[in-house]
Amino acid sequence: MSEESHMLVDVVEENILVATFNRPEKLNAMSFELMHILEEAVDRFRDSPELKVMLIKSKGRYFSAGADLKSNKSEAGSSRGMGERGSMVREGHRRGMNRMRQVWDEMEAIEKPFVVAHHARCVGGSLEMSLSCDFRLAATSASYAFPEGNFGVLPATNGVSRLVRLVGPHWARLMIMANTPIDAQEARIAGLVHKVFADETFEADVMAFCRHVATQNGEFMGTAKIAIDLASELGRHEAASVERMANSVLMTDPDYTRLMASHLATVGAGKGPK
Repeated sequence: MSEESHMLVDVVEENILVATFNRPEKLNAMSFELMHILEEAVDRFRDSPELKVMLIKSKGRYFSAGADLKSNKSEAGSSRGMGERGSMVREGHRRGMNRMRQVWDEMEAIEKPFVVAHHARCVGGSLEMSLSCDFRLAATSASYAFPEGNFGVLPATNGVSRLVRLVGPHWARLMIMANTPIDAQEARIAGLVHKVFADETFEADVMAFCRHVATQNGEFMGTAKIAIDLASELGRHEAASVERMANSVLMTDPDYTRLMASHLATVGAGKGPK
């Protein structure tokens, strides 16, 4: 009997692409096969106008244990981050194990929303992947860690740089330097996840969130993603200029005129929010 696919990909409700880690017996470790399927799914999402949201989730007692070091070593001929000289290690990190760095960068660049749903423990490479998503949702049972510290090294695919941007050096020191896991509520306080849902309703809550995001105007969503990224790196005055530039495009879109006219008609009829 052939082994099941390491990742399942399906379209739900016509406009939500769902990619599911499917190696529960291996703690959903990220193999070459899994990464290849994920990269294909990301490309499909990017190139399909009808797809509005991409959801990444998993099943089993771990969201993911990170990179599959055993599989990757046997297939690539060398283990993660190994090299005879420091320059070789740096080049390996730049190019990215299993093309992880390239896929994470593409997810950040695509002008559509990525949602990741953590129902359980999320560590290592899977956490680095999650840092590149636009929205991170957690079940109460979820937890987060960078176990690379157990081997005396740092996360290899932008884990430090992205984590610091999201949660600041305070929490990054706890997770990386102190090598300390955090639970879902701590992750929410730190700003690592956006929402924490009860385990019992997690799947339904995640899908409700994805449906809501899928209703947003596509041009607005893409422009907002770029504007937020730029504003986070710029000074206040430069960031305000980004806002003006973005709205100069959005407010000339026929959708804006239509939606504003509909809103004003609703308010004028006394049906607006109280």
